[in-house]
Amino acid sequence: MTNSIALALALILLGLFAFDAAVLDGGLPVRIGRLVTQMVEWLSFWR
Repeated sequence: MTNSIALALALILLGLFAFDAAVLDGGLPVRIGRLVTQMVEWLSFWR
């Protein structure tokens, strides 16, 4: 991954979080955290 691609992805992610905070009441980080927790639990089952 080049620096320009990483920077573009970071800007898109920050823009998404800013949009969520401004328009959708800021629940996206919590939702993503819960999904990551579920994914880790699912992956630990397969270990």
